[in-house]
Amino acid sequence: MKPFLLIATRAEDEAADGEYRAFQRFGGLKPHQLHRIRAESSPIPHVDLGQYSGIMVGGSPFNSSDPEDQKSEVQRRVEHDIGELLDRVVAADFPFLGACYGVGTLGRHQGAVIDRTFAEPIGPVPIAVTAAGAADPLLAGLPSSFDAFVGHKEACTTLPDGAVLLASSASCPVQMFRIRSNLYATQFHPELDVDGLIQRIDIYRHAGYFPPEEAEDYMSRARSAQVEWPAAILRNFVNRYATA
Repeated sequence: MKPFLLIATRAEDEAADGEYRAFQRFGGLKPHQLHRIRAESSPIPHVDLGQYSGIMVGGSPFNSSDPEDQKSEVQRRVEHDIGELLDRVVAADFPFLGACYGVGTLGRHQGAVIDRTFAEPIGPVPIAVTAAGAADPLLAGLPSSFDAFVGHKEACTTLPDGAVLLASSASCPVQMFRIRSNLYATQFHPELDVDGLIQRIDIYRHAGYFPPEEAEDYMSRARSAQVEWPAAILRNFVNRYATA
């Protein structure tokens, strides 16, 4: 099987490694089947799409809707590099799944309105699958409603032209969409289980997602959540696109 590629942008080693292990575990992939590029550390090299089964993008401390004059040099470079990669990925309709930051990257690349209208605090939310989502292979086997973990400062307010809405929530209307046949983005985190979310709450307690003194409360709410279904999206993505 050709490996998959994970584009990561988390500067903290603990968070980056936890994310990698989660994509590997829930995608049913062995280490050699999931390559990783840490785009925050160095420029993304040229990616030969023919060497991979698909590309996944993890979450990020970056927000594509930040004013340009407030973006760091690293953030601008990462956005430029991912944009150049998406030029080729979209043109080829190459299998792509972006989790959380995927909405900001793929959405913005395709003309979506990305802003802070529908930001959500860290924790579980009920996700409703649309009629189009119920017919999509990546949501095969999932119920019409399921809980997923979120935590983001920006979201998609207006979908790109031609995008298909696959899932929504009361607090954030665009939770998952597809462009063309093989390009996907989720606002929720399909790679996160309870342990993974608690780790991120601890790591990012001073990152502005919540008052730092409330971190233990967020962890407590996470421990009481029943989040089981989103990981199936990763497995469906891998099973659909794994190529020899």
